Amino acid sequence: MGRINGWPATLTEPDLLDAPVVLRPVRVADARAWREIRVRNASWLRPWEPSNPETPLVRSPIGPYVSMVRTMRREARQGVALPWVILYGGRFAGQLTIGSITWGSSRSGQIGYWIDETYAGRGIVPTALAMAVDHCFRMMGMHRLEASIRPENIASRRVVEKLGFRDEGIRVRQLHINGSWRDHICYAITAEEVPAGMLPRWRSSLAASRSGA
Repeated sequence: MGRINGWPATLTEPDLLDAPVVLRPVRVADARAWREIRVRNASWLRPWEPSNPETPLVRSPIGPYVSMVRTMRREARQGVALPWVILYGGRFAGQLTIGSITWGSSRSGQIGYWIDETYAGRGIVPTALAMAVDHCFRMMGMHRLEASIRPENIASRRVVEKLGFRDEGIRVRQLHINGSWRDHICYAITAEEVPAGMLPRWRSSLAASRSGA
């Protein structure tokens, strides 16, 4: 497969929050910062993430992280993943990936994201996700995006609910999380549901909430 239309891409929202939110492709050079954040946030992240014994969050050398980033970049070149780093005010704050991309008659992908606990609750992930959705639908020609979230993960569910994703129900024991098979709620959205773009809608929602409307 050749170069993918719309990738690589760096997306920026400069003034919606207190500092700019940027999505840029993950780099091998991010490995040390990535590992430092994930080790520091191990207890914050572990309950919600797929079990991965090959790359544990603690006491792991840098090598597996470099390998993981290289794999993500290769998948991006193949058009099956869009791995972004989330920057907030120029600092590494988390990651957002559109993975398991299927083209042909499906044109769909799976959303995954995590954020440093230090930056949680500031609207960073909804802003980043809104940018990513608009890029996928408008620039890359995708049609449907899904996010599978554990019912207990209220903070993560709130992100997609704020943006208008539909709850399509429970997928029983869908993913292996933190040592066990766990149920997930499937949230989804299609291009037809955000004809004017998701970021403008999110911007309007934030403005309304700030004005008390």
